[in-house]
Amino acid sequence: MKLSVIIPCYNVENYLAKCVNSVLNNKIKDKYEIILVNDGSTDNTLEIVKDYAKNYPDIIKYIDQKNRGLSGARNAGLDIAKGEYVTFLDSDDYVDNVMYVELLKKTLEGDFDIVTCGVRMVYDDSSLDKDVDVGFEEDCLGKHEVKRAMPTFYPAACNKIYKRETIGDLRFKEGILYEDVEFMYRFLPKVNNIGKVEGYYYYYLQREGSITYTFNEKLYDFVDNLNGLVSYYKKNKLYKEYKEELEYVYVRYLYATFIRRLAKCKDKEKFKKGVEVAMENVKNTFPDYKDNKYLVGKKGFYLKHFNKFIANLVYMVDKNKLN
Repeated sequence: MKLSVIIPCYNVENYLAKCVNSVLNNKIKDKYEIILVNDGSTDNTLEIVKDYAKNYPDIIKYIDQKNRGLSGARNAGLDIAKGEYVTFLDSDDYVDNVMYVELLKKTLEGDFDIVTCGVRMVYDDSSLDKDVDVGFEEDCLGKHEVKRAMPTFYPAACNKIYKRETIGDLRFKEGILYEDVEFMYRFLPKVNNIGKVEGYYYYYLQREGSITYTFNEKLYDFVDNLNGLVSYYKKNKLYKEYKEELEYVYVRYLYATFIRRLAKCKDKEKFKKGVEVAMENVKNTFPDYKDNKYLVGKKGFYLKHFNKFIANLVYMVDKNKLN
């Protein structure tokens, strides 16, 4: 078994067929499997899952479980995956019909722990939002190059294939949101090399009302996840080696991604509270971060000079109060 495609499914009756068909349309010559994990759906998702398993018994297997969330569904799939490589595909997204062919072809060039490609952000009508690159220019050949790529690495789980042996017993943390970042930065210190495939083959659906475009209190999982990563690196004696990379990632996600999503909050006082939480955590965890060697370019300038005034500008731009 060369590849296991793990697809968590929760109330996606309107999206699942397009998702699964996009995998089947890949002309994968090696033996592969699709693992559909019905995660306690309350619509017709389970019936669709069963139909696919019936119609493609040699390729598709399914798990029907009580709701455990995205992490729990991915973990359930990992527990039974047989592939030399595994990959994750969210059930409202889809892939190009050459994605897995190209990623698997790349594995023939080297013994890669990860092979990755670019992402296309698309809307329901298939119109393009933007393309997102993998975060580095060429293959990372050796742990030193993986380490150097970590600060700008695009940590989505789904635009990659992973060597199952390298993942080992590592699993996604359950009960949280933004689990991709938390998982990826625990995984990367185990990675010896990363292969990059040119092309934007993963289609990430931008659904109105999704967690990316709305505010709720679970946004603070970002803070807890990052603090948990610091503890993980210290506990596993990785902190000293990866301090600068971890520091940059910590500040980047609190002052950029967290603040940008926090700006979706309509309550200005909640926004101001969140800014204070971010700044307090950075102050307590990485008080000297402004000396970090990765703080270069426009993003580095923004992170180095971030303050409440800049946060307020982000909020006003989001609310269309500034052009």
